[in-house]
Amino acid sequence: MAAIGLGQAAPEKKSYTFHGKVEVVDQSDNSLQVNNEKIDGWMEAMSMVYKVDDPAIVKKVKPGDQIVATVYGGDYVMLHKVQVMPSKPAGDSKSKK
Repeated sequence: MAAIGLGQAAPEKKSYTFHGKVEVVDQSDNSLQVNNEKIDGWMEAMSMVYKVDDPAIVKKVKPGDQIVATVYGGDYVMLHKVQVMPSKPAGDSKSKK
């Protein structure tokens, strides 16, 4: 019976796209405090501390950076596949003549 159970894949958790602004970087804890946008069907907008799946990301991000990541239903403490979003140029090209 145990061998049969091992061959079955665990049900996949629903994934969500996470957007937020980094407020605090804690390299010693591999965590980020992020003010995140509302994620429909999962979480309201709030500021919270999250662990990251890749410790190298805490060396790349800084307070004020906008990030995008993947989060999974039921896991309120871990950010996966964190990416820093490119900052927008100071002058918006649409406002230039």
